[in-house]
Amino acid sequence: MIAFLFPGQGSQRVGMGSALADASPLCREIFAEADAALGEPISRLCFDGPEEQLTLTENQQPAILTVSVAAYTLIASHGLQPSFVAGHSLGEYAANVVAGTMTFADAVRTVRRRGRYMQEAVPVGTGAMAAILGLDFEGVAQACREASEGEVVSPANLNGGGQIVIAGATAAVARAGERAKALGARRVVPLQVSAPFHCALMKPAEERLTPDLRALHVSDPRIPIVANVDATPKTRGVDAIDALIAQVSAPVRWEEVVRRLASEGVTTYVEVGPGAVLSGMVRKIHRDATVLNVGAPADLPALDALLAQH
Repeated sequence: MIAFLFPGQGSQRVGMGSALADASPLCREIFAEADAALGEPISRLCFDGPEEQLTLTENQQPAILTVSVAAYTLIASHGLQPSFVAGHSLGEYAANVVAGTMTFADAVRTVRRRGRYMQEAVPVGTGAMAAILGLDFEGVAQACREASEGEVVSPANLNGGGQIVIAGATAAVARAGERAKALGARRVVPLQVSAPFHCALMKPAEERLTPDLRALHVSDPRIPIVANVDATPKTRGVDAIDALIAQVSAPVRWEEVVRRLASEGVTTYVEVGPGAVLSGMVRKIHRDATVLNVGAPADLPALDALLAQH
């Protein structure tokens, strides 16, 4: 059984998607649709940069979504469809597009606003994120509690493989990192992010995004979407939207998502879109699974070999 996984922020790079657009008229249509939906050439930003513009949250989110959906379009043209879909944070929007919950144009416009709302929720420099390596969830949660001193700091991405990302107020994140090391963490790595995602500081963004998501025309997904917020498959449109609202300020339970997919019988994971971050995570969580990533036409021979086995 195959699941398609879609990456989140941080997977972007200048040049992403250009090989897809060069190789496939279907992919070119996706980029053109994104440009039309936003009223500006997000495709040019993907292909040519500049990097400082591409990495802005409100550009990064629609750019990664567009490349992911273009890559899916190329895969689908080869006849491969998944039994389940999931995405890491932003990637859950690509999963919903592929599953048919919402249109691609609606998703692109929504994640542009999502990025803006998230950036505006916390003044630049007042929030931070850090990866805690080699400490279990209970230890990380304890470090956050003991270091908060009345400020927000909490587990934000439960990525598996001994990696948990924390988010919150800048000083509180620094204190929690030191406390985590005292409790046995192997390393603490500050992350270069523009806002503290998936924590209570994102509540203002969640409140702004809620009416936007509620206003969309949605359908029941034709492929179950295993959601970040509770690692359960969503088969109704209303439940998929509720999950997208809740995930703005809730932790991404990625390890639980992969374990749920494995328990449903998934043995093959295809990361669809730029980068291979999720592939690395999956290999640490579901060790005997088959994992590959497809973000460019050059990745298709491995996919075709996979297809021959199914």
